[in-house]
Amino acid sequence: MARYGFVIDLKRCYGCYTCTVACKAENHTPQGIDWAKCVPAEIGSYPSALRQMLPLVCQQCAEPACRDVCPTGATQVDENGIVFVDPDLCMGCKTCMMACPYGARQLVSEFQTYFPDAEGDLDPYEAYCKSEWEEKQGYGLATKCDYCRDRVRDGKQPACVEACPAKARTFGDLDDPESEVSILIRRGAGFQLNPEFGTEPSCYYLPPR
Repeated sequence: MARYGFVIDLKRCYGCYTCTVACKAENHTPQGIDWAKCVPAEIGSYPSALRQMLPLVCQQCAEPACRDVCPTGATQVDENGIVFVDPDLCMGCKTCMMACPYGARQLVSEFQTYFPDAEGDLDPYEAYCKSEWEEKQGYGLATKCDYCRDRVRDGKQPACVEACPAKARTFGDLDDPESEVSILIRRGAGFQLNPEFGTEPSCYYLPPR
C-alpha cells in the first residue's frame, strides 16, 4: 500500500488562506476549528527580514505520539499511513491533544455559529454544516485533519491541495521513489518540522526564499 504524505513549497505559499477555507468547506468544521492553518512568521533579521507564511496540517506521523498514548485505541493508522480518530472509541480525554507536539488536534464541546448576533435559526448552509459535523464527528471528541480520507479513497486529492491557487501543495506516495512528492523532497531539499521529536512526520516542506 501507499504511504501518503504532503510536500508544501514555502516559496510558493503567499498566505491567501484558500487552504483553510477549502478545508472548512469540505469537512464542515465549526467556528474556531481549523484543521488547515496558515501561520505568519518572520525569517531573518532587520534589514533583511522576510515575512513567511507557514501552512500547518496534521503531520500524519509514521510514529504518532497521539496513537501511543490513546487509552481506548481511538487513534489509529490506516493502510495508507493516515492517522485518524474513530469517534465511536474516543472518550474525549484529551490525552492525545497533550501528546501531539504539533498542536494538530482539537476538541469541539458544542457547536458555535459564525453569526452569534444573528436572530432566529441558523441560515440553511450553516444548519447543513452543523448536521454534517454532528453526523461524522460529534461533540466532546478529538478531531483532526485526516488528509480527506474519503476523497483519497475516491481517487481525489485532499481539498486543500486541489484548491491551492499557487500550487504550493503536492500530495502523493512517499514510499514510491518516482512519485512527485518523493522527487520534490530529493531535489528540493525537503525537510520535516522538528524531526528531533522522533515521530517521523509524513509532511515535508521545501525551503522558503
